[in-house]
Amino acid sequence: MAISDFPNLSPDNHRITSPKSSDYNCIAWAAEDQENWWWPHEDGYWPEGLPREENLGAFIQAYGTLGYSPCLDSAMEEGFEKVAIYANADGPTHAARQLPDGHWTSKLGPDEDISHAILGALDSQLYGHTVLFLKRAKRRTQ
Repeated sequence: MAISDFPNLSPDNHRITSPKSSDYNCIAWAAEDQENWWWPHEDGYWPEGLPREENLGAFIQAYGTLGYSPCLDSAMEEGFEKVAIYANADGPTHAARQLPDGHWTSKLGPDEDISHAILGALDSQLYGHTVLFLKRAKRRTQ
């Protein structure tokens, strides 16, 4: 996987924010976990007790363990954090997390993390497009 796999990415709508790492993937990155590779197969990390299925219901449940629940859209909402789930015909493929400035952050498989201005920048044959949005109340920082 490489930035060239995403024809809608351009120098004007994204920037690389980290070096390559195979320690974690996009699902983990959206969950703010840089220690695990989240995926519902037997070799991946998946919250205990949840179905290890590659469908939207399983991903909703996984993010639900972090306080997320489905919402209507990707619009910024005061007091909330959002995650967008991408899918293609085979099921979920990718997740992106909304940043405080309204941009999105994504991990491109074992490659770099990027910040992108629009969710559609990652629409592709590989990832499909956004199909689900989740939100949770922002956690208080001390």
